[in-house]
Amino acid sequence: MTIQDNANPLGFAQLGITGTLLKAATDAGMSAPKPIQEKAIPPFLEGRDILGIAQTGSGKTAAFSLPILSRIIGLGNKRRPRTARALILVPTRELAVQIEKVVRELAAGAHVSTALVLGGVSRRSQVKRMASGVDILIATPGRLTDLVREGEVVLSDTTWLVLDEADRMLDMGFINDVRRIAKATHPARQTALFSATMPTEIEKLSKTLLRDPVRIEIARQGTTADKVRQHVVMARLRQKRTVLAELLSDKGMGQVIVFARTKHGADRVTRDLQRDGFEAAVIHGNKSQNARQRALNDFREGVVRILVATDIAARGIDVPGISHVVNFDLPDEAESYVHRIGRTARNGADGEAITLCDPGEGNKLRQVERVIRMPLPVSRDVTGDPDPVQPKTAVPSKARSPEAASKARNGGEAIRKEAAGKPQRRKRNRRDRKGGSMRFGSKAA
Repeated sequence: MTIQDNANPLGFAQLGITGTLLKAATDAGMSAPKPIQEKAIPPFLEGRDILGIAQTGSGKTAAFSLPILSRIIGLGNKRRPRTARALILVPTRELAVQIEKVVRELAAGAHVSTALVLGGVSRRSQVKRMASGVDILIATPGRLTDLVREGEVVLSDTTWLVLDEADRMLDMGFINDVRRIAKATHPARQTALFSATMPTEIEKLSKTLLRDPVRIEIARQGTTADKVRQHVVMARLRQKRTVLAELLSDKGMGQVIVFARTKHGADRVTRDLQRDGFEAAVIHGNKSQNARQRALNDFREGVVRILVATDIAARGIDVPGISHVVNFDLPDEAESYVHRIGRTARNGADGEAITLCDPGEGNKLRQVERVIRMPLPVSRDVTGDPDPVQPKTAVPSKARSPEAASKARNGGEAIRKEAAGKPQRRKRNRRDRKGGSMRFGSKAA
């Protein structure tokens, strides 16, 4: 069953959300449901499995949180130790923290307990939190797998399972952990899988985990937010630092996320920005969870205007007022471009995405354009290349005559023929020069 994105808009009450949840949604600024919420909430409340394909920032968190909370509130407070009634599985720590924040806002006024299980922070505090059982557990696959194996978390009572950003979990190598975790949950569980893209492996995973799901596709895969202005600045690697500093000196740029391809690259960009007089923080996988959260909080609260990050921040960061995203490097995975620029132009706001592209990154740029199904305009080119997207071909210093060109083309063959006609001279090694032998002679043997 597939739900098309053409139904009449409904209010949350008409979708089946009532009581304290309805008030909490209003207090959280959710005046009207987004398309993914309109399509997902009614079948979820009916107990149907959900396969959702939607771009980043589409409102998926409320789409699965509201119906789960609605069902849990009606169950009362009896929970078994170390168990969770619902499990929301996500690829990154930042996304886990963001989702728990939304769940707690929506559960305001209701007696619903939540817990986070993720790497980079104390295991002891997580084990202690799970000791008496919780209603909703938000977790990353690696740490949860460890705690389940050790018996500190029991999933046999988990009757709601949500896999959010499933394609990212595939990219990070978590799919086998996801399968093991799903197998440990209640056999009659209700499952929802959400993904921005639907690669073959995720399609196969959905067929093994979901039962006759309702398929909801809000936007075509690779669709970027409508209100993001996108363009490219062609600059060589050695020029990017100067270009970035010039861009950030524009007072029209408010909160900015700068994406680098690698962890070391992110650190280098941050150091350069700080040397150039900019306040910047950095987050990537080598940072502790506390350091990452501190940097994110400083960025959210305006203590720093610039956040430098790897693709670990491409999903799950929802900071109001991000005016610009700058791709200092193009991503290795073209799909990550969609998630990166989705950090701006959220909740109806305008935003701008600027990509700094070295001529050698031309292939990556074309891959991005194929994913988003549109060309990215080049607004500026500081390389001086005649074709800014193609790498320059080396030009010989002197023109060759036809005879010289012919000799160059056939030179390799001529050298091989000449070498074949000469007697081969045996190379002497150090022991030969001393009068010994590698194979013979009493001492050498």
